[in-house]
Amino acid sequence: MAPLSPWAVTLVGVGIGAACGFTVRRARLCSFGAVEDFWIGGDTRRLRIFGLALAIALFGTQLMIWRGDLSPAFSTYVPGALAWFSILLGSTLFGIGMALVGTCSFGSLIRLGAGDLRSLIVMMVFGAVAYATLRGILAPLRIDVLEQVAVAVPGSVQGDLPSVLEWLGLGDLRLALGIVAPALLIGAVVIDRRLRRSPRLLLAGATLGLGVVLGWWATGVAIDEFALNPRTQSLTFVSPVGRALYAVLTTPVGLFDFGVGTIVGVICGSFISALFDAEFRWEAFDDHYEMRRHLLGAVLMGGGGVLAGGCTIGQGISAGSMMALSWPLAIGGMMIGARLGIAFLMEGSIRNLFIFRR
Repeated sequence: MAPLSPWAVTLVGVGIGAACGFTVRRARLCSFGAVEDFWIGGDTRRLRIFGLALAIALFGTQLMIWRGDLSPAFSTYVPGALAWFSILLGSTLFGIGMALVGTCSFGSLIRLGAGDLRSLIVMMVFGAVAYATLRGILAPLRIDVLEQVAVAVPGSVQGDLPSVLEWLGLGDLRLALGIVAPALLIGAVVIDRRLRRSPRLLLAGATLGLGVVLGWWATGVAIDEFALNPRTQSLTFVSPVGRALYAVLTTPVGLFDFGVGTIVGVICGSFISALFDAEFRWEAFDDHYEMRRHLLGAVLMGGGGVLAGGCTIGQGISAGSMMALSWPLAIGGMMIGARLGIAFLMEGSIRNLFIFRR
């Protein structure tokens, strides 16, 4: 097979994004909604669907790594030092921002495709703050202060679980973990009768998982290293939004990127889904209170997402598929941040922070 050109990699991103946008919108699958279901009602069904996505992504990614086709070292998720403070702070801020906006960055793109103009404003602010944190005025604070609070990975190995376990003398458990962990996650879905009767949810979860695998393949296995600066990446919706906004405002060269392609694809896929279901409609802010809440949420998600190293999809599934050591920190921070945001919005305080309402 001939290596993929930059154009082809971008088009693969568009295709993956479109498939995810279409199926996820039709299934009403939302990462913040899943967290809200869990914290407020004790309902784990949508969380299990994200577990299904992680299972498929984990198995496919680890199989490619085990075969020697994909090198985790070229991704951003497995550095030799774990910037734990930045990840925890950023993921918590991202979770609070999700609650204020009512969805994550991925969900905002899906809403935008269905005609939600609130999401247009949110993503513009989100992208600007993300880029400022990534490479702009806030970058020195991130790099020179927050990310300096880090712990080196033992043995100077890359920051994923199989590498650490092998350094500890337990052998190469990559393939075993890549089989057992997905089996457990899939089992958690199969045992739920309601999920077995929810084909749209199952299809959306499977599409997300396969999308992550195809993303790693397109940017880490099938690329033309002479025509494209290798940057192994998969689905994530933080820094690509910032880079897309920067490219639109400066030079279109930056638009030829897998991550930017997925953004375009998600919006298009959601748009097609909304037309298919006759649900496309223009929406705007109800009042200045709602606008203020969304703008604050966009700022927190944009800066927090860069500090955390990804969003609910980037850290939750893409980093998880790499078994990155950052994964539990980021997911834990987002869960706690979302609960804090829910407490302030729905309860007016954090007094009953971790109380389930049946």
